[in-house]
Amino acid sequence: MLEHIPEWLGASLRNVRAGAEHLTIVNSALGNAYVPIVLSSPAFGDWAELPVRFTADGAGVSPPLVWDAVPPGTQSLALIVEDADSPTPAPLVHAIVWGMAPDTGRIAEGAIVEGGATGEIGRNSYLAQGWLAPDPPSGHGEHRYVFQLFALDVAAEDLGDAPGRGAVLNAMQGNVIGAGMLTGLYARGEVVDAPVGEGGAPLPV
Repeated sequence: MLEHIPEWLGASLRNVRAGAEHLTIVNSALGNAYVPIVLSSPAFGDWAELPVRFTADGAGVSPPLVWDAVPPGTQSLALIVEDADSPTPAPLVHAIVWGMAPDTGRIAEGAIVEGGATGEIGRNSYLAQGWLAPDPPSGHGEHRYVFQLFALDVAAEDLGDAPGRGAVLNAMQGNVIGAGMLTGLYARGEVVDAPVGEGGAPLPV
């Protein structure tokens, strides 16, 4: 949908962004004493450009993800992918996977579709069940697509078919013991330059 916004309008909205402070992983209701989980993808690096294959300009399939050991006591895992730079009041939700087993360890390429991944596939911001391929407006600049993995110390609650962000956030409150984050960058029709800090390290979200 956003790919159909005219470039002149995208450029005029360049400074209108949801903001990283509204991402799920920094929501104060979840706490902040997380054991870190290393979340990565064999298809792109952290703070690197998302390959076109995973966007609305390509095949639009979800990227592969892998992660290392989760904290002791983990009983279930959840994944939420959000666009921190969408021209909307809150980040657009691009994917939700709820209720993964603690030993899952990976999500295969293209698996975030109804019935595809291990766990319940949630509802994205376009109210569809599955992966919402990134489609930033032309002229709007670089977008940060933030993959957030959460380890919970409780078994996954039954949230019904295709749970949305609100239901998942409520179910996670007070139960998050570990979290990992991976950021992919994408800009339609523009060259992406990963932001770097002193010594060449990526800047935090």
